[in-house]
Amino acid sequence: MNELVLTLGLESWKPQLAALLFPPVPFLVLVVAGARLMFRRRALAWLLVVLGVAGVWLGSTSVVGSGLTRWLLKPPPALTENQVAELRRATKTAIVVLGGGRRQPAPEYGVATLKPTGLERLRYGLWLSRQTGLPVAFSGGLAPGSDPGATEADIAARIAEREFARPLRWTENESRDTRENAIKTVSLLAPQGIGHIVLVTHGYHMRRSLRNFDRALAAAGVSMRVTAAPMAVQGRFDMTLLDWLPSASGFGEVRLVLHEWIGLLAGA
Repeated sequence: MNELVLTLGLESWKPQLAALLFPPVPFLVLVVAGARLMFRRRALAWLLVVLGVAGVWLGSTSVVGSGLTRWLLKPPPALTENQVAELRRATKTAIVVLGGGRRQPAPEYGVATLKPTGLERLRYGLWLSRQTGLPVAFSGGLAPGSDPGATEADIAARIAEREFARPLRWTENESRDTRENAIKTVSLLAPQGIGHIVLVTHGYHMRRSLRNFDRALAAAGVSMRVTAAPMAVQGRFDMTLLDWLPSASGFGEVRLVLHEWIGLLAGA
C-alpha cells in the first residue's frame, strides 16, 4: 500500500489521510450514522451510537494505549547497562538517531526547533554517545507537505553542538519518512566503513524502523548489523482508575500506536 501511495504521488496527503483514518473520526462517523438511522432502524442505530461513544472513550485512555502498544507493536526492550558497556568496545559502529518532526517557526528561539519526539531521540542518542564514545548520525529531512526551511538534521546538528556541546559526526537531511531514513542513512554510512548501527528511536517506532533498515541493507547489498536502542519503552503497567478515563496523553498514545500499526500493515 505504501508503494501505491508513492507511485500515485500522494505523499503530501499522508497527514490528511491519517487525520481521517485515526480516532476520533471513525467513531464520530458511527455516531452520526447511528443518529441518521434512529427513526428507521432503532436497534442498529443504538448499536452504532454505543460503539462510536465507546470507541471515542476507550480510544482516549492510557490503558488502551498501553495495551495496544504491547499487543500490536511489541517493542524491543531498552538497552541494559551491560549492553551499553559492550558498546564501549565496539568498532566501526555509529549511533543513528531518527528524526521525529520539526516545529517552524519557534518564536521563543527565533529559529526552527525539533518537536518533543525528535528532541527526546536526539538527547538519548547523545547520552549514548557520551557513555560509549561512539559517533552520532542524525537522519531527517522535511516531511511530505512541510513548508521550506531548515531540515530536521540541520536543526539537530545546531542543537547538538550549541546546547549539548557534542557535535554530530554525520547528518542525513534528504529523507522524508522512515523508509527514506533507512535508505539514505545506509548509503551515507556504508562508504565510511561503518559495519554496525545502533538505532535510536521510540519503542513504538522501532519495529517499523528495523524492518526498513533490513530492507535498505538488502537492497544495497551491504553487510551491516543493526542493534535496536529503543527509548520510552514501557515497563510494568499498573492500572488505576485514572488510566480508564479519557485524557489528552491517552488519546495521543492510541493515535501513535495505530499510526505505526497501519504503517506496518501498509509496508511503510
